[in-house]
Parts: sequence; structure tokens; C-alpha cells
Amino acid sequence: MNFFDRVYETVKKIPKGKVMTYGQVAKEMGTRDARRVGQALHANKVPNEVPCHRVVFANGSMAPGYAFGGPGEQKKKLISEGVEFDGERVMMSS
Repeated sequence: MNFFDRVYETVKKIPKGKVMTYGQVAKEMGTRDARRVGQALHANKVPNEVPCHRVVFANGSMAPGYAFGGPGEQKKKLISEGVEFDGERVMMSS
């Protein structure tokens, strides 16, 4: 399984209403390459199967280059799943 496939399998495990950061996804995979996680998600060819909208920056903000409609669409999807926001940032639970 290549790196991108491993990213997709990890992200598929994020439940509705929850988010992970790029760094958390990388750590879960045993790497520190959060930037490459972002590259994989940007290249996701099956967004209906891989919920890449559930991955955000460490500070709770969304990538301005969200590949499937921009950050507004990402926020809309997260809100529909019950994720709470403080302005434009996800309220991260500790």
C-alpha cells in the first residue's frame, strides 16, 4: 500500500462529527510528514468514500485550497456533522 492509500485508509476511520489534524493523521500512520498527508488529500479521487473534509490544520483552521469546493464547503460539511466552530476555526477538544 502506498503512502496516499495509507492516508486514505486512516482518514476513513475518522467518525462523523470528529476531526483530526494533518499532523495527527501523519502520526497515526507513523510518519511526521503532515504536508504529504495534505497532498494526498488534495489528490483524493473519491471524496464520497474518503472524508477529507474531516482533516484540518493544527489551529483548527481549514485549508484555503480545500479541493472540493473551498473552505466554505468544508465548513458546511463539518457543521452538518455536528462539528462546532469558533468563527472560522474548529473548536478542538483536548
